[in-house]
Amino acid sequence: MRVERAASLSAGLAIAWLTLLALLSFVVPSDIHLDALVGLAPLAACAALSARATAGFAAAALALTVWLGAQNEAWGTAQQWVRLFDVAAVSVAAVVVAWVRARRERQLNRLTNISQVAQRAVLPVVPAEVPGVTVASRYESASEDAFVGGDLYDCSWTGGYTRFIIGDVRGKGIAAVEQAARVIRAFRQAAATKETLSEVVTDMDTYLQSFFGPEEFVTAAVVDVTTPGQLKVVSCGHQPPLLVRANGHAEFLNAPAGLPLGLGHDPDPVTVRWQTGDRLLLYTDGMSEARDRAGAFFPLLEQAALLRDGSLEDALDALLKVLFDYVPSGHLGDDLAAVLMENVPTSVSGLGGREELAADRHESGPVRQGTGSTRP
Repeated sequence: MRVERAASLSAGLAIAWLTLLALLSFVVPSDIHLDALVGLAPLAACAALSARATAGFAAAALALTVWLGAQNEAWGTAQQWVRLFDVAAVSVAAVVVAWVRARRERQLNRLTNISQVAQRAVLPVVPAEVPGVTVASRYESASEDAFVGGDLYDCSWTGGYTRFIIGDVRGKGIAAVEQAARVIRAFRQAAATKETLSEVVTDMDTYLQSFFGPEEFVTAAVVDVTTPGQLKVVSCGHQPPLLVRANGHAEFLNAPAGLPLGLGHDPDPVTVRWQTGDRLLLYTDGMSEARDRAGAFFPLLEQAALLRDGSLEDALDALLKVLFDYVPSGHLGDDLAAVLMENVPTSVSGLGGREELAADRHESGPVRQGTGSTRP
């Protein structure tokens, strides 16, 4: 869309300039020669148009130069031939510039397509259904030139365990994407084999420390929904998940904020009951730290009612629409990842009772009801 607007603007400027010079030729004195200014039209065209289109404006510029010379009765003088040569030289240069620019744009587009495929490959596709849970996910990059950044999410449903992670790698750019891929790999290795959520986080941290530099880390929330009716959450310095009950009651699950992954491990899981119809939102700071023009943070808890009704996809879309309307110009200051899940009967999700394999193998820590609750 931006390319099309730029092409339209270049064409419009070139047409307007040629038209203006033609009109001025009727009002300026005959001793003022406008021919030297005609070459600006193909130069304007070459900024965004193809070489062929630029050549068209070049031909129009040469024709106008010939016509202006006739208007001024300048043909037959050496100076008029110099003016014609000047416009011709500028026109040829403009066509060459347009050809080189278009060629480089095609090369850049090929590289961009490869980059987009690579970036999409980093971020996994979360299944819409796992035992007893339905899921929707979204990723919004704050950069116009990237699809993903340092935010991440994933789901592991294997070995009798059903676990989720959402995280935010410190830093931006390609390095953050690389570390995000490494975090996902560490999660998949640990989530499928470790018995407790504490062991999952400890194993991930141990693995990641060998790759992270002294100032690199990732905040994360790791959630276990294997046991029916229970959420087990470990916070590694991450934003608290938002639990929206089927009756409309909403609360942040303020699990003890441990160290971010890569800085050491001190996991302290919290277990919370959740019932059929309850929904849980995992998100990164692209949502919680979004601000309006006055600098006020996005009131996520006040928007919890949007997550209560309709399908998960529609509910998540509704929340993001409100978020983009809230921030200036609809532009996020940071990448955003979000996962919304709902507790449903296993028969509804259409999957077998695989969660029963591990129902009795998880830590039995205290069952809490969450803190900081309100009713939106």
